[in-house]
Amino acid sequence: MTETTPTGLRIDTGGDQFPVSGAAPRLSWLPVPDAARGYELLAHVDDVPLPTTTTTGHRLNAWPWHPLTSGRRVRWRVRAAGGGWSDEHAFEVGLLDADWSAEWISPVALAAADSDVFGKRPGHSLRRIFPVSRPVRHARLYSTALGVYEAFVNGERVGTAELSPGTTSYDKTVYAQAADVAGSLVAGDNTVELVLTDGWYQGQVGAFHARAAWTDGDDIAARAELHLTFDDGSTEIVRTDASWTSWTSQIVRAGLMDGQAIDLTVEEVELGPARVDVVAAPPISWSPAPPVRRVEERSPTSLTRLDSGDWIADFGQNASGWVRLDDLGPRGSRTVIEHGEHLDPVGDLDMSHLDSEREGDGLVVLDQRDEVVSDGAASSVFEPRHTVHGFQYARIRRGDLPLSPADVTMQVVNTDLAPAGAFRCSDDDLNRLYEIADWSFRGNAVDIPTDCPQRERIGWTGDYQVFVSTAVRLFDVHGFTRKWLQSVRDDQLDDGRIANFSPDGRQVKRHPELQVAQMTGSAGWGDAIVHVPWVLYETYGDRDELGTNWRAMQRWVDWALTTARTRRHPSRIERSAEPLPHEEFLWDGSFHWGEWCEPKERAEDGTLVDPLQANPMAWFMEDKGEVGTAYLFRSTSTLARIAAVLGRDADAARYATLAEQVGDAWRIEFLADDGRTAKDTQAAHVRALSFGLVPEALRDAAAARLVELVRRAGTHLGTGFLSTADLLPTLVATGHTDVAYELLFQRTSPSWLGMLDRGATTIWEDWDGVDEDGRAFASLNHYSKGAVVRFLHTHLLGLDQAPGSVAWESFVLRPVPGGGVTWAEGHYVTPQGTIEATWRIEDGTITVTGTVPAGTTGTVVLPDGTATVVSAGAFRLTGAV
Repeated sequence: MTETTPTGLRIDTGGDQFPVSGAAPRLSWLPVPDAARGYELLAHVDDVPLPTTTTTGHRLNAWPWHPLTSGRRVRWRVRAAGGGWSDEHAFEVGLLDADWSAEWISPVALAAADSDVFGKRPGHSLRRIFPVSRPVRHARLYSTALGVYEAFVNGERVGTAELSPGTTSYDKTVYAQAADVAGSLVAGDNTVELVLTDGWYQGQVGAFHARAAWTDGDDIAARAELHLTFDDGSTEIVRTDASWTSWTSQIVRAGLMDGQAIDLTVEEVELGPARVDVVAAPPISWSPAPPVRRVEERSPTSLTRLDSGDWIADFGQNASGWVRLDDLGPRGSRTVIEHGEHLDPVGDLDMSHLDSEREGDGLVVLDQRDEVVSDGAASSVFEPRHTVHGFQYARIRRGDLPLSPADVTMQVVNTDLAPAGAFRCSDDDLNRLYEIADWSFRGNAVDIPTDCPQRERIGWTGDYQVFVSTAVRLFDVHGFTRKWLQSVRDDQLDDGRIANFSPDGRQVKRHPELQVAQMTGSAGWGDAIVHVPWVLYETYGDRDELGTNWRAMQRWVDWALTTARTRRHPSRIERSAEPLPHEEFLWDGSFHWGEWCEPKERAEDGTLVDPLQANPMAWFMEDKGEVGTAYLFRSTSTLARIAAVLGRDADAARYATLAEQVGDAWRIEFLADDGRTAKDTQAAHVRALSFGLVPEALRDAAAARLVELVRRAGTHLGTGFLSTADLLPTLVATGHTDVAYELLFQRTSPSWLGMLDRGATTIWEDWDGVDEDGRAFASLNHYSKGAVVRFLHTHLLGLDQAPGSVAWESFVLRPVPGGGVTWAEGHYVTPQGTIEATWRIEDGTITVTGTVPAGTTGTVVLPDGTATVVSAGAFRLTGAV
């Protein structure tokens, strides 16, 4: 191929063995030089050519022909007008909802005693025997479930995806999977089997293990169609219906939260015909995200036997997944595997820091426990594919049976995201910090962006709102994020509020009596519906996603504006019975989580004080209007920009005016003439400066106050959940680069490198996740504070998208050396291609080199202020430090 031949052809959907789309996929490829006359597209559908068509762009092009129909196999290619054709890219169309003829089938109900704890119930097998009497040309299995399922054809597992069909808001969305199973078929009788467990649909939700509320019934269900095309051109469909039979399973317990147990000595029993259409299910669609897979295998770094006879396997890395066990021992041998992320002082597994307690709920003890009873067969292995755990350590109990390290492996399981960025520098601690943040996000990217992979495992909107700008620098999260946003829209309440987490298995939109429903609608959490699609637009150029989310984000902002106008914080009512004129734009009268997880203060005895636990009423009643109004300003401003992109000029003007009014109200209420915020914390000043709320005349004073607060804390950070990601960039932007690097390299708590010194392999939820005495607190895998690694890309390396640029059509490379770092290198895979950048300081001179992809323009700004425009190809620049 020549440099004028397009590469990187792709569509905007997921798939396991091959890409699978709906009726109108979007087409993308990498641009080539000299494509001023546009591109030509050529496609074949089931080997029938379509007319050649043209387009001007290379990114997320709408399907230019008639909508595709179910099962079509497509090959397409592209060339710049007058250039060479690309290699072909192939995909298939899934079975579209209107064309499904299969019925939803459910297993025969087991005895009540076996099914009274959801998320701990036994598994089921649904089977059908069918004949194959002539050679098969093609065989496609389309399948899905309300629950978690695995598909087998003649005992051979179908595909590589795990935890299918994934978690969605099951009242509105469920995704199917497609697989090529021709290689598993034989002449004569064949068996197709679906193994089904509660999964996310009937399992437990959140830290308090409440039952998911997607349905009032007890049933799980599956739906499948096997489409056979024979060499003679004839076709046949094997579909789920009353001809399928229900069987017991060797899975005697399965839940995503608590674990899975298998008894291989159990003989599976046929229970009778499957029950048909006893569930209510939404239409079937096809996911835009890559699947969850086993992406890596890790052997233990150590295997230690305790005095109790139990074994502790340390895999050297906190991650999501499960343990595979290859030696199960003689028939009847039982092995129990418990999973955790911390060891006590004697080296035993300690999970107590992950227990949850709340008034009225009692103590909920975390239990990540898998079990297997051996059938004695040498070929048997244990791999619990109907659960997932967050862990670095496993405690293995098997009596007197020996255990070899070769027989124990960690299977790392997460969404199979393509890496997008890389970073390295001369400081090994920063390299390690980058690695643990990367691992932390991976461990929390299990079909959705979760808060932690052990205790809660739910898609908190606030978590992804603060991290999405970092996530896009680590991985290609375009489809992954679009999938999650579907659930955010599905879960939106009738009044416009966004649920605290999505998919919302608690279903607060239908259960307003729940406490979590009364705590729904928080600034920084619900604002994800505006901020996350905007980041996708800026990063990937996805204008369509703005349109898809427009109504949801508008409803959210309008609800917040209405709430600001109609509800007041008690402190303001006490100040003035009648609201002051600016108060109609203060969002202070509804629930807000606030900054959340700021460094805890210490009591006189040195113990850490959790403000929520110490005085819940004071925490709930605290005035958090500064946070709420700041986010209302940002979201309303962003909504105005989105409206302009979508050509909604009247909306753009209206929201721009409202944003200005909100900003003025924030300044009246929360900003003093000396640049101090009313809250006067690090977080408040960071937010004010980074959101653009501080007038230019007061920015220096506000920044100076921020630095003063940092120094008063012994040059430690004091930010929490919402503001940590913006702390270092704000300091650099306001002329305090030295302070930013002092914070980055701080080693005593609270600090990032302090986590490393205490053994962190992922980012902690609390700054003091492991204290000086080795005690653990809260989750040790919680990615939000890992957003600092974006600073390593955008400032230390210096690579960032140019202001106003979309999809990285232009960038700025502005290295900001500091902290004694002498070189940095990295790359970033953009929709335009890969940008490479390196800088090195020697003898007072900085040398900056890199590569610019086609269709991209960069501006390199050296520390001495020299700016140079660079275009496609390699560059090398030098200057004074």
